[in-house]
Amino acid sequence: MESSRARHVVVVGGGITGLAAAYQLSLLGGPGLRVTVLEAAAQIGGKLVVSDVAGLPVDAGAESMLTRRPEALALTRAVGLGASIVHPATTGASVWSRGSLRPLPGGQLMGIPGDLRAVAASGVLSLPGLLRIPLDQLLPRTRVSGDVSIGGFVRARLGREVVDRLVEPLLGGVYAGHADEISLDAALPHLSAAVRGERSLLRAVREALPRPGAGPTGPVFGSVRGGLGLLPAAVAKASGAEIRTGEPVRELRQTADGWQLVVGSTRSRRTVEADAVVLAIPAAPAARLLADLVPAAAAEVSGIEYASVAVITVALPSSDATPAMTGTGFLVPPVEGRLIKAATYSSAKWGWLATATPELMVLRASVGRFREERDLQRDDAELVTGALSDLADATGLAGPLLDSRVTRWGGSLPQYAVGHLDRVDRIRRAVATLPGLAVCGAAYDGVGIPACVASGQEAATQVLRTVAVTGQWSHG
Repeated sequence: MESSRARHVVVVGGGITGLAAAYQLSLLGGPGLRVTVLEAAAQIGGKLVVSDVAGLPVDAGAESMLTRRPEALALTRAVGLGASIVHPATTGASVWSRGSLRPLPGGQLMGIPGDLRAVAASGVLSLPGLLRIPLDQLLPRTRVSGDVSIGGFVRARLGREVVDRLVEPLLGGVYAGHADEISLDAALPHLSAAVRGERSLLRAVREALPRPGAGPTGPVFGSVRGGLGLLPAAVAKASGAEIRTGEPVRELRQTADGWQLVVGSTRSRRTVEADAVVLAIPAAPAARLLADLVPAAAAEVSGIEYASVAVITVALPSSDATPAMTGTGFLVPPVEGRLIKAATYSSAKWGWLATATPELMVLRASVGRFREERDLQRDDAELVTGALSDLADATGLAGPLLDSRVTRWGGSLPQYAVGHLDRVDRIRRAVATLPGLAVCGAAYDGVGIPACVASGQEAATQVLRTVAVTGQWSHG
């Protein structure tokens, strides 16, 4: 039976996951549903934010979304930004390996090769490293009875150099983590399924890769003209939700009628009543809110660790671009011992940047890996100087610095350790014992923007369904 009072769902967290949840709630809940988003920070968006560099709007966090998954692209269109969707103006990336920029080989999956000829042509590996790969087709099957680390499995099949110079830089770019600790099942589910049926890892990669003509075609990545950081505000507006920033949630309590949240500063606390709650926040604050409600879930959530990174954005004269700067940028294997782990030629990658200010060239570099925060202790000036030094060594770039910005993302990238999917299953089963509560976000279901959007949408659908079953209220 539907309650006569207004229905109210609170979303804790104003990143793209929480905002996607709010939009989904408004979409499915109908006019009788009130949605509130509580964000502890001074602005919404989380890691999707635009900053100013040399007068240009440049993404300071995530700068692109995978378009082969539909959720983020569909949301972008739904909130009115469809006409602003852009795709890279150039393609291809390099790996800074053995003293030179070398093309990232095709036919690979997160750096794991399926095409031996492409790896050989790239020059990323030494001759001994290259000659080790074909042994994969002679070795007996590596039995995979449960989850394993990507690094350990790939090293056993293809050798150490493949891990060090191909897999590590790819995983470092996505997770800021280490191949020997990242879950095969969680990070590469299609490959995980393939290796259980194929003896050869090379063949398993080829099986897991999309077949030509099968599935979505077109550009792999997309963004928004003016920066992907414009998306959160558009989603927030389209959701019709009440957005409250600077509102940290201190406590979460279950009541006879639903939920009560204690919000505000330690000196000025107040309560917010809700019929349902979506927790779209990182693991540590989620664990604190769950600790008294469902200790089993809180213990599991608190076990999800995070890496810290920094994004260094610089602007230089476009006339100083060098011939080595081809494609979208390059990745840096940790074995190279460099400060930066990746660089993006932003102006070349996103045509709207070059068109906006042709005389400027914007580049981004990233620093930081899991449990390797020493470099992040440098001040901004040191990070900029170090990044420019690496860029100069890699590309020959020697132009004068016109502007720079360092954006630090402390504890921003969750680590999908071996056993991550089982951990998430235990969390979800424990939280499911509390009707009207759901957790979502990068900590659980994928770190990419489409995965975060999908996670928020599923959490929204879940709490609507759950509270309807309990009879508190229903949605049509």
